[in-house]
Formats: sequence, structure tokens, C-alpha cells
Amino acid sequence: MINGVLWRLRTGAPWRDLPERFGPWQTVYERFARWEADGTWARLLEEVQVRNDSAGAVEWTVSVDSTINRAHQHAAGARKKGRRRGTNWKIRNARRVVRRSAGPAAG
Repeated sequence: MINGVLWRLRTGAPWRDLPERFGPWQTVYERFARWEADGTWARLLEEVQVRNDSAGAVEWTVSVDSTINRAHQHAAGARKKGRRRGTNWKIRNARRVVRRSAGPAAG
């Protein structure tokens, strides 16, 4: 059953695509979830890291990528086409109507 969990983690396939030789996918998933909840996977990872670090097999190098991705103009707050929505637009429109009606032709 552990082989089924490892196969799934290695391939990234959905649980339902687990080969039949590992047993029912629901059973394998339930064991995986139970081990995740009780901390078994975290303890296994820690054990492997400690063992490999003491053997000098782990390189603890941190790499920081400073790449900048620019957003598309529509995602960056550019003006949108079509009907404007928002309180400020409504207020400005109401003021325009008031100014037009207050002109000399209004009386």
C-alpha cells in the first residue's frame, strides 16, 4: 500500500488513476490522509533529512529569484471600456444635470 502512495506522489496522477496492483484507490488515499494527519509523513521527511545531512548529502543553499512579472494593462488598473460603475461617476453625473438645468434657458 505504501508503494501506491509513493507512486501517486511521484507521478502526480489523480487518486482514481492509481493502478489496480496497489489496491482500491480509496483505501490507499485513506491511509495517506491518516498518515498526513498524525504527522507520519513529517517524521519520515525529518528522519531522511537528518540522516542525509549527517552524511553530507544535503546542500542547504537558498536561492532567491528577483524576477519581476508585469501584469497585463487590464489587470493593472487601466481604464475599462463600457458603462462606468461606481459612486464617483454617479455624483459627477448628477452635478452635470444640476448645472444644465440651472442655466439661462431653464427658466
